[in-house]
Amino acid sequence: MSEQAINWSSIAQNPKFVELHRKKTAFLFGWWIFSSIYYFLLPIGAAYAPGLFKVQVLGRINVGYLFALSQFFVSWGIAMYYAHVANKDFDRLTRELVADVQ
Repeated sequence: MSEQAINWSSIAQNPKFVELHRKKTAFLFGWWIFSSIYYFLLPIGAAYAPGLFKVQVLGRINVGYLFALSQFFVSWGIAMYYAHVANKDFDRLTRELVADVQ
């Protein structure tokens, strides 16, 4: 089996790679900022608005518990949205890049 030498610098300068990198960076950076803020709202809210987090919603379940639980659903939603965008845009750009390189 012979291995081909891959010219990584030409791939890095390929317009399709530049577009793919730009789109992925913008997508991931935006969601990273959102998820960081959303994550830190729980301890900040519990520290600065304990009255709000103690409000009983259903039996012993309060707003704080619901907000903490919502973080799981938000992270799953972000993961599903990323999979959707990756299948639609990122994979298409990657296939085009691989076709250009070969």
